[in-house]
Amino acid sequence: MSTSHVIFRKWTGRIRTAQQEEYVDYIAGTGLDDYARTPGNLGFEMLLRDLGNGETEVSTLSWWASMDAIRAFAGDKPELARYYAEDDKFLVHRPLHVEHHRVVASELRVPHIDPSVRNQVGRKA
Repeated sequence: MSTSHVIFRKWTGRIRTAQQEEYVDYIAGTGLDDYARTPGNLGFEMLLRDLGNGETEVSTLSWWASMDAIRAFAGDKPELARYYAEDDKFLVHRPLHVEHHRVVASELRVPHIDPSVRNQVGRKA
């Protein structure tokens, strides 16, 4: 059995549902751009889940070639979440830590989704 060198990183927080469009635009220009520019990043996704109580759960998922690549993005303590200057404007739950997992099997066929042209799936009318 070959050893996986791909590392999956997951961050999950919560925002106000009313701000989700603005937050997606903000993260697309900060965290997602930083993922894409970091050598060793193999891809990323941003997920939204309306909790029905005025809050939306947000998860960013990213795949990395190594923990060294993650350190290039996150710093010397990659287990800590990386935050940006305006995050407190949006976040109602700001976890300190992220999760890292070793990928042992994978087959993705997810098409590219430009965050500026997103579908309103899961949003209540």
